[in-house]
Amino acid sequence: MTRLRAFIPLVILIAIGVAVGASGMLQQLSPHHIMAEQANWSHQIAAHPVLTYVVYVVVLTISIATALPGPLFIIIAGGMLFGMGPAIGLSLVGEVLGSLMLFYAARHAFGAGKRPPPKFVERVRQGYQANPVSYTLFLRLVPLFPFGGITVALAWLRCPVWLFTLATALGGVIMLVFETAIGAGLGQSIAEGQGLTPNLITEPHIWLPLVGLGLLALIPVVVKRFRSGSN
Repeated sequence: MTRLRAFIPLVILIAIGVAVGASGMLQQLSPHHIMAEQANWSHQIAAHPVLTYVVYVVVLTISIATALPGPLFIIIAGGMLFGMGPAIGLSLVGEVLGSLMLFYAARHAFGAGKRPPPKFVERVRQGYQANPVSYTLFLRLVPLFPFGGITVALAWLRCPVWLFTLATALGGVIMLVFETAIGAGLGQSIAEGQGLTPNLITEPHIWLPLVGLGLLALIPVVVKRFRSGSN
């Protein structure tokens, strides 16, 4: 019974994520919808800047904490609405807060129970504990892995909270620069009167961030070649 109760916070977060996804709320932050409502969004931000900042951070925090598949679209929307500088700062706050909520819920779930874990679990955890900084930074910096899945995995591996927070913030800044730049580029195109057409991919402020994300995705290949070459 204690074991089941330990999963309650995680189940609550999952339930909130399902409810938010089913409500269609995230569709309001799609590029097409923001483009259609650009004037209204700009008016609201200008009239209530602090409120809109808080709402954005709360929405992104919930999205990250519930492991919804929509954070990327929210971050791009932030770049479109707020511009590079403010959007990166706001997104980083929401990303770290949401990650910590999911991390603590997962750690609470995996930490309950008095029975020792299976031997293979202990071996995996011992391998991670032998070099936790390198493993944690690698998992957080490589965009090939699902953000929420890595958060749960690091909780299961008993990653120290300070290391998790530092790696999440560092990895978040690097990823947010590229993701927010895409949104800011779309916002610039909208301001110049361009529509969301396939031709946008030829614009430097759109394709350069995409190239950056692609290069980050090559990190595992480079690391593997480096290790094989040094052996």
